[in-house]
Amino acid sequence: MSRFIITGTDTEIGKTVFSAALMLGLESAGASPHYWKPVQSGVTEGIDTHTVKSLTKFDKERFLAESYVFSESLSPHRAAELDEKTIDINHLQNDMPEVSGSLIIEGAGGLMVPLTRENLYINLFKKWDIPVILCARTGLGTINHTLLSLEALWSRKIPVHGIAFVGERNADNVKTIGQFSGTKILGTLPLIEDLNRENLKEAFDVHFDIEDFIPQDMAMAS
Repeated sequence: MSRFIITGTDTEIGKTVFSAALMLGLESAGASPHYWKPVQSGVTEGIDTHTVKSLTKFDKERFLAESYVFSESLSPHRAAELDEKTIDINHLQNDMPEVSGSLIIEGAGGLMVPLTRENLYINLFKKWDIPVILCARTGLGTINHTLLSLEALWSRKIPVHGIAFVGERNADNVKTIGQFSGTKILGTLPLIEDLNRENLKEAFDVHFDIEDFIPQDMAMAS
């Protein structure tokens, strides 16, 4: 079954909504998706796991408990310090859940977000060695931010599954990033005014090809 890390070119990119959309797509393909957000910073605006659960309406068994939850909406390293806690990178490296189905792992913020004073999130991604889906904006600035993020992944030889854009349609930005990077463009998830399970699933089905997210033998069987 598929395993993906969902990360972004910045914070508030749309990783959580895309994760929910991908879960709905994988469920339709019979891939039994599970969701895990290892590190959650900030609880006052809601926990991402709860958001994905609310959008997908899946049973609680599909959602794995966070390894760390911190009070403040800050970079994990600082949020941990304020809560007088420490993130154990070795624990996260070895805490990969075993699930009977697909697994979606959502990071916090972007690639260079510090987990500790010594380690960035991208260092953990390198240890996991799981394909990354990079979520990016469609608007101004996305070419620079997306290409820089890809360079960081490539330089560490982290596998990149593709780019998922989130936002209003901007064909030239998407085309330009594809041309310069040679990275697969998975699709663009539009902004959804009435965000609910039905509209999110429809948007994913229209703008993405589920066969891009499931193993070839499974796609052939379906």
